[in-house]
Amino acid sequence: MLLALAVITAGAALRQLDRAHFTRHRPRAADAAQLIALQRARANNWAPSLLLAGQWLQITGWWMLAAHGPLAAAAAALAVAVHFRHLQEISHFAVHGVLARTARVNLLLAEAFAHHPLALGPVRLRRQRHVRDHHPNAAQAGIDPNLDDLHQAGLHPGTSRATFALALVHPLTPRGIRSTALGIANGVQHGGTWHRAAAIGAVLATAYLAGGWVAVVAGVLVPRLLLYPQMAWLSLINEHTWFDPEHRTGTPAWVEAGRCLRLYPRNRVLAALAATTWLPYGDLHHYAHSAHPGLRWNYLSALERHLDRPHFTPDRLLFGPGSVALRHLNALHGLTSPKQEEKAAAT
Repeated sequence: MLLALAVITAGAALRQLDRAHFTRHRPRAADAAQLIALQRARANNWAPSLLLAGQWLQITGWWMLAAHGPLAAAAAALAVAVHFRHLQEISHFAVHGVLARTARVNLLLAEAFAHHPLALGPVRLRRQRHVRDHHPNAAQAGIDPNLDDLHQAGLHPGTSRATFALALVHPLTPRGIRSTALGIANGVQHGGTWHRAAAIGAVLATAYLAGGWVAVVAGVLVPRLLLYPQMAWLSLINEHTWFDPEHRTGTPAWVEAGRCLRLYPRNRVLAALAATTWLPYGDLHHYAHSAHPGLRWNYLSALERHLDRPHFTPDRLLFGPGSVALRHLNALHGLTSPKQEEKAAAT
């Protein structure tokens, strides 16, 4: 067990080198031009490589720990799911071309450390879907592929409360699990390249060598099929006011402020917890990212302090008045938000 904990600690330390390099002397608040200039001055290929290697080193440590009893296996399942979620978000910035210094290394790192081992499919297809289809058309019905995914899960106008509740945990339902499995199969088979299947085999073999069948089940299958997809799904739900955006014209920040939200703006504890688990690497600051997609995650908090707040800043995700889930449900039922009611009354 001590060896497993040492490996986890070593991986965590390795990850910090990227953070230390990019955030030193970072201003607390600044505009995008200043932050992009700082980002370009510090861009390199070695720091993100060590960051990704550290993620997998920690995953290996959790595989080793999984063999030490049921509680350790449960902890490993949750921790590995978090790391898979981190790998998804790190590769997201590679898709935007800002993880590493060159386009070729961005592609290579995303494929080798995230898309191949997690069976996410080719990076070039993700770039088409995310950068070209989603970003310019966020929350636009019939255009935004992310909104189509939400609709297919049952989040559409007039949906019942029961269907809505099931849609919030869609990846954990039989239909969602089947969709995840099909996505993995497509990711492995796409393009007919042998190395995609080999990458999955290498992950399973390494998990087995590190912690036996317990590590394979609790450290690969459960996180990849259930826990990580659910974390990613909640992140998607939390990105925009999907069903009642304010359609605006003007600067990118003004447009995005009308269709983005910012979770936990007044609760530092929940914000920190989200940022280290299911909303990592700048995903908590999705509004700032949407306003300036070419900015690395290290600088999004500084940009966010420079921008005006988006039109929805909830302190709750799933339950209670003012929560993200309740707003989505009301929007799907054609009910106006309090802010919209105030505007209607004023006019």
